[in-house]
Amino acid sequence: MLIIGIAGGTGSGKTTVVDQIVEELPSDEVCVISQDSYYKDTSHLSFKEREDINFDHPKAIDFKLLIKHLKELRKGNTVEQPVYSFVEHNRTGETITTPPRKVVIVEGILIFTNPDIRELFDINIYVHADSDERLIRRLKRDMAERGRDLEEVLNRYQTTLKPMHQQFIEPTKEYADIIIPTNRYNTVAVDLIRTIIHQRIS
Repeated sequence: MLIIGIAGGTGSGKTTVVDQIVEELPSDEVCVISQDSYYKDTSHLSFKEREDINFDHPKAIDFKLLIKHLKELRKGNTVEQPVYSFVEHNRTGETITTPPRKVVIVEGILIFTNPDIRELFDINIYVHADSDERLIRRLKRDMAERGRDLEEVLNRYQTTLKPMHQQFIEPTKEYADIIIPTNRYNTVAVDLIRTIIHQRIS
């Protein structure tokens, strides 16, 4: 099993890179695990309290469960990924049955901040995009998919996203084996990753 970690700031283009890698592999050989599925259970909090959580801080992530699930997958066991609702700021109670695959891709902004999870990755990839581009992508996504309004997104970006990116995410570039710039054509980098994957699993 090859476990690949793909990190980078919010709106950096991680999903695009993940899709480019996945489309080259048979569906029964690859699975994707999102850090976003592993936000901590906040059922004990009111909706207002959940709204105030800093979701861009490593403490918001249930790394213990994510690490446990990755170890189980490596042992050949199936796991139940939590399902998270960005509208409710909480887990839904449902799960996604995830069997072990030859290639497991873990993507998320904070996955390189945890040393224990970094040890489980065979390849570390950091996706880079400039801050203006990331803000525009975040605005479009949060307003279209997560029911946020413009003022809420901008306020969260200024008070939380930007400082958390500078404090926790940008510094994790140093752990990357490969850095992919998504603000220009990145075919070479993605092709390199595909080649490495095929060499490792063939």
